[in-house]
Amino acid sequence: MIREQGTFALSLDFELHWGCFETMLEMNEQAKKYFSNTRAVIPKMLKAFAEGEVHVTWAAVGMLYRKNREEWENGHPSILPTFTNPAVSAYEWIKKNGFSGDEDPYHFAPHLIDLIKQTPFQEIGTHTYAHYFCLEPGQTKDQFREDLRVACKLAAERGIEIRSLVFPRNQFNKEYLSVCNEMGITSVRSSPDIWYWAPATGSGFMKKFFRAGDAYLKFQPIRMVYLKDIDTSQLPIQLPASRLYRPWMPNEPLKNKLKMRRIKNEMTETAQKGAYYHLWWHPHNFGNQPDACMNELNELIEHYRLLNKKYGFESLSMREISDQLLIQNIRNHASG
Repeated sequence: MIREQGTFALSLDFELHWGCFETMLEMNEQAKKYFSNTRAVIPKMLKAFAEGEVHVTWAAVGMLYRKNREEWENGHPSILPTFTNPAVSAYEWIKKNGFSGDEDPYHFAPHLIDLIKQTPFQEIGTHTYAHYFCLEPGQTKDQFREDLRVACKLAAERGIEIRSLVFPRNQFNKEYLSVCNEMGITSVRSSPDIWYWAPATGSGFMKKFFRAGDAYLKFQPIRMVYLKDIDTSQLPIQLPASRLYRPWMPNEPLKNKLKMRRIKNEMTETAQKGAYYHLWWHPHNFGNQPDACMNELNELIEHYRLLNKKYGFESLSMREISDQLLIQNIRNHASG
């Protein structure tokens, strides 16, 4: 049987500006400060995770591995995505706007990739090579395959084996799971099993309203997920997200308090019931208020440590969870 103590998963969509180009259209001074703050706070996050023994999956956009403009220009996938809407293409954004210098710090971050790799308990997964939108009209499965191939190749060149994937903008495409499997990926993050989270693209006002409100108020009880109930019959294994951490906001003390209470209460209930809880966010969410967000992160890590001591609540990366499930699956078949 899968262990009875609860499991705490944490995954981060590591993108810098590649995750915002279709909404943050201009790399102005405000945007540069936002991503400079993000770069500066990531080592602090890693230090806090290491000290708290928190296992984290960093789903990194493959373009961040590039050192400079020349590497980026000479390393494109053999086929590029043919999005009907060019505004959702990273290549089109760069064609129109260009880089901020040869070693653009808002689009290239190999040193941060190395720092994550060197930090205990951290897994580096993928967020595709070009922050590839898998539900957008015009693109194809072959284009996705080539994008993912380049992402995995770049990681392998730095001694990183990609086993976990997070679909950009949570555009979860079941048709592309077979491609993930081809690339050796054993786990992907899926959206919470609640109507206002699916699909994450093209959401109307009501879905956005409920997603935002649910961060602060208990619109409905969290649906308990147990590792033993997660389907392992096909790879990659789908690991559902539980909660998006929303960053600390100035002049919103009540919202900040309600949000933290919501997350900690869910963590506690999950730990007590021996279930699975998956928290996620983007490192750049800390870009506007890095110190206040770090204070909240330290509070969450402290709460995890208390639950770990009291209930055996265990922090595992996405890869560690999928490995554990696959080993258990083999044992079940052997004994059956």
